[in-house]
Amino acid sequence: MKTKNIMIVGVGGQGTLLTSRILGGITQDAGYDVKLSEVHGMAQRGGSVVTFVRYGDSVSEPIVEAGQADVLIAFERLEALRYSHFLKKHGVIVVNDLCIEPITVVTGAFEYPKNIIEQLKEKYKVYSVDAMSEAKKLGNSKTFNIIVLGIAAQHMDFSQEAWLDVIGKTVPPKTVDINKKAFLLGYNSR
Repeated sequence: MKTKNIMIVGVGGQGTLLTSRILGGITQDAGYDVKLSEVHGMAQRGGSVVTFVRYGDSVSEPIVEAGQADVLIAFERLEALRYSHFLKKHGVIVVNDLCIEPITVVTGAFEYPKNIIEQLKEKYKVYSVDAMSEAKKLGNSKTFNIIVLGIAAQHMDFSQEAWLDVIGKTVPPKTVDINKKAFLLGYNSR
């Protein structure tokens, strides 16, 4: 199998690392060679968190280069825009339609870009979701990342059952049921 490249981007505390562990788990369970890489920036202060998941028959490098990602999973709009150049020409972005203003915007040094989703749609196939609202309806706002993952999973070749199995093995035991519900909400959304 040709190597597949997935990027997950967000802000510290959004579940980027958990999501990458789930992706790493499902690809490893399927028998692929898997490489994971994480970049944390100033994550605990609201900074970017970027993870790369590469899988296939033989993967040599853990880092996805610009123009090579098949799927970009973004938990915040600006992070989607910031890392969109990593996508292939026909790549897919699944983005949580959420604004978290970085410190440079809060201090007035920069303005938060307008119409980010529309800008992304000019170049890429974009699936935008207000996952935070959907997660709150489920009763646990922390599951928004799993809703976004569920949508992204539609663009990967793994069964629903395989996803649910790895989620069950990866998330904290007390949250297995709510995370499975969140995943299915995203997975069955389109």
